[in-house]
Amino acid sequence: MSEHPTATIAGTADPSPPAGPAPALRLRGVTKVFGGGRSAVAALDRVDLDVAVGELVCVVGASGCGKSTMLNLLAGLDEPTAGDVSVVGRTSLMFQESALFPWLTVAGNVDLALKLRKVPRAERRERVGALLETVRLEQFAGRRPLELSGGMRQRVALARAFAQDADVLLMDEPFGALDAMTRDVLHDELERLYQERHLTVLFVTHNVREAARLADRIVVLSSRPGHVTATIDVPIDRPRTIEAPDVSGLAGRVTALLRQEVRRHAVDR
Repeated sequence: MSEHPTATIAGTADPSPPAGPAPALRLRGVTKVFGGGRSAVAALDRVDLDVAVGELVCVVGASGCGKSTMLNLLAGLDEPTAGDVSVVGRTSLMFQESALFPWLTVAGNVDLALKLRKVPRAERRERVGALLETVRLEQFAGRRPLELSGGMRQRVALARAFAQDADVLLMDEPFGALDAMTRDVLHDELERLYQERHLTVLFVTHNVREAARLADRIVVLSSRPGHVTATIDVPIDRPRTIEAPDVSGLAGRVTALLRQEVRRHAVDR
């Protein structure tokens, strides 16, 4: 495999935050290949990435570039073919779908995460109430998931993630299936909770404006096999809105990088 240059926009050429305490997430030379022989498919190619404690990093790239594979490796659901993955603290993984149990109530879905951690029943009741209040769903504790909107179900999934006492939140296109207005509300919710709880967040998205709206840094992956082609610091003050000129301008520059990568991949093939 050839060497891969890493570009930068208003940031550093190293896909890592400035030197300081040990990062919450670290990938060093991470390669992931599925299968073997002629049928082998390389998903990631020598990925280096650090995410600092308390940082919100968005990862963007074309479909099939290994974004979800990276999250699975960090969550411990799979192992790299080569390289090292390290995580500091407890992780929780959120998917595009809320993946709630339909036969349990909202409170029951959150309570299950605490029960699996063997939290005593009396403490669980109090914790569930506090978590639902955190995501502003305390009035819906007795409802079933099918009685909720898509955005509300994702807020339940967020509360369930917090029930795991996660220090690191891994998010795989969690708002991708939602309408624009609901997604905007959940952007505000995530930003509020991220800041209040001092979480570390690695957020995968196809939506470049979403990345510019949320991230402290944006990491751009190449087409498959994925490797880091650019890291972009986002110096836009919070709170942000997705229609703000600075957000829109940054999204345009990131989109141009992605188009360039897609064209390059098409020529290479």
